[in-house]
Amino acid sequence: MSYVALLYSIILSDRRRVVMTDLRTMAERLGYHAPRTLVATGNIVFDAPDKPLADIEAELESAFAVTFGRHVDIIARRGDDWRRLVAGNPFPAESEADPTRVHVRVMRSPLHRDVLEMFRGHCSRGERMQIVGGDLWVDFGGKASESKLLGVLTTKRLGIGTFRNWNTVRGLRDMLSG
Repeated sequence: MSYVALLYSIILSDRRRVVMTDLRTMAERLGYHAPRTLVATGNIVFDAPDKPLADIEAELESAFAVTFGRHVDIIARRGDDWRRLVAGNPFPAESEADPTRVHVRVMRSPLHRDVLEMFRGHCSRGERMQIVGGDLWVDFGGKASESKLLGVLTTKRLGIGTFRNWNTVRGLRDMLSG
């Protein structure tokens, strides 16, 4: 079975980044097969026996702490679930026009639709949000880094999750296919 795993952050102390070859080696030590990474984005695709996602996440987080000396939240999805996430993009036209303006916050625990109301007041540049399959999709209407909304969509408010832009989301889907 194929899996996608997303690291919350790939920045270590002293501004060092996780080297993707080290991440792949870590996955191989766990017994995961054919680990592959997408550029230096903190994402890894691999094959492993079918097991609960919580087990995959715990194994990866524990191995990451041992390997890199720091805890990082890691969210895992089965390959078929990742393909459904991609197909569920509620902003397809905007994603194709500018793949960097649409992001999804992939959540460990599904969000409820009522969460959206907490953040609507922070949409000052026409940003739009939708929850699909428990994940938060945002069309930032431009650069996410220039949006006030991005700064309030925190783990403290939403729970464990991590943002990926449409380019990365598609790239991971393509890695599953190949």
